[in-house]
Amino acid sequence: MLRLIAKRLAGMAAIIFALTAVIFLLQKISPLDPVHAMLGGNASKAAIAQQRHALGLDRPILSQFWHYLGGLLHGDFGTSYRTRRPVGSDLGFFVPATLELAFYGLLFAIVLAVLLAFGTTLNWPGARLLRVVLLAGASTPAFLLAIGAIIIFYQHLGWLPATGRTDLTNAPDGPTGLLTLDGLLNGRLDVTVDAFKHLILPGLAVAAGPAVSIGRVLRSSLIGEMQSGYAKTARAKGLTEGRVLRGHVLRNSLGPALSMTGLQVGLMFAGVLVIEEIFSWPGIGQYTAQSIPVADFPAIAGVTLLLGVGYVVINTIVDILQAIADPRINI
Repeated sequence: MLRLIAKRLAGMAAIIFALTAVIFLLQKISPLDPVHAMLGGNASKAAIAQQRHALGLDRPILSQFWHYLGGLLHGDFGTSYRTRRPVGSDLGFFVPATLELAFYGLLFAIVLAVLLAFGTTLNWPGARLLRVVLLAGASTPAFLLAIGAIIIFYQHLGWLPATGRTDLTNAPDGPTGLLTLDGLLNGRLDVTVDAFKHLILPGLAVAAGPAVSIGRVLRSSLIGEMQSGYAKTARAKGLTEGRVLRGHVLRNSLGPALSMTGLQVGLMFAGVLVIEEIFSWPGIGQYTAQSIPVADFPAIAGVTLLLGVGYVVINTIVDILQAIADPRINI
């Protein structure tokens, strides 16, 4: 197990290093001059030269890369051309909202996937209807699904809010930045309930596609393992189908589902960026959407690097969890 963890961590570090190098090179080949973007088109040559020296842009390219890498290790993503603030500070403000939405989206996806896989494998009542609903949701583009949910559940039924993270004006702003958790930590159950209501529509819109993908893989694994010799032996001992599935089959079926979950996380973050715009969610999706039209490359690069690192880290954790769930994996 230690050998597996060491190999995965080494691979993760190599991929993150390569991603950082690519992002750095993209900034260098971009036609946008960061000095002119910061100082404006009317800046004097002396001011431009001074700022270029201050940013280290007059150094050799390799020296600039090591300086850039060192800055990243200390949380320095550069300065946003649009907000004039450090990108790290901007991300610290916007990331908690995106993390909360992504977490609940993944949670909803896993719950729906398990219900889909277990229900269709054990032929639960209503499982076919759930399968049809999830397949219809997964076949619909995320933005269209989100708009439809707003029209039905907000405009016509009035059951759920459609925009923002909360309707409360005095919601706590710490310590984690996750409203559902901060409400509990500050003894404000009303904040937690209100924040969760705001999370339902965007969370389900994000979760629909991944839920079907994960559920299908898990269902296939469950059906295959239910026909195995050890499952037949368990039935011969008098165990019910449910106990055979939970006690013997489930662990051996988790490997493919965990792999699919890791792959879906990256797609989920891409979906989150779109969903945030539709639901006016104050996360990095809105931050990126506002940065692209003004060619705010440091902000765009910071978001890209953050999402890339998150995707690599999550898939590394998934690989390790697979080995824990199934020791037969070659390490």
